[in-house]
Amino acid sequence: MRSYFIRRSFLLPLGILLFLNLTLLVVVIAQGQPTIKVVILGGLLLPVAGLFVESYVRRIIVAEDQVIAIKPFRRKGIPYAEMISVETIRVKKRVFLTLNSAEDFLIISNAYAEFPALVRRLLEKVPAETVADETSKMAENPPNKSSDIVSCWFGVILLFIILVLQFVR
Repeated sequence: MRSYFIRRSFLLPLGILLFLNLTLLVVVIAQGQPTIKVVILGGLLLPVAGLFVESYVRRIIVAEDQVIAIKPFRRKGIPYAEMISVETIRVKKRVFLTLNSAEDFLIISNAYAEFPALVRRLLEKVPAETVADETSKMAENPPNKSSDIVSCWFGVILLFIILVLQFVR
């Protein structure tokens, strides 16, 4: 049994972004700035916090008899014997691996650390006749997506500058 988690290279800047957002919110409240700033920062804080918690908890477990997806408050597994198709959806450098059974499905993105190893391990376990040709080809050289990490670091830099400017005035 092997667990795969969301890339820590994404979680680090996302955690810093969450911390900076919270810090900026506290500074804005402490400085008695306009209510609209508090509302905007609070509105930004909720989705960032939600994304951080979701990403931190999320994992895929490739067990001997099934693949299991774990998310906050949810757990879903599909036994390999029940899989009817394993397909790939590719949008630029983002890849979604879909595992389908008659009753259910799982979608696994390349946001997971060690995604190539995850794909190889899954393809070893699932029935060979269920794997689409495109999925087999993608497994040979899975794309690595880093634009989400770059965007997160850009947000960190932007919020840091805004936070510093709160004290320059």
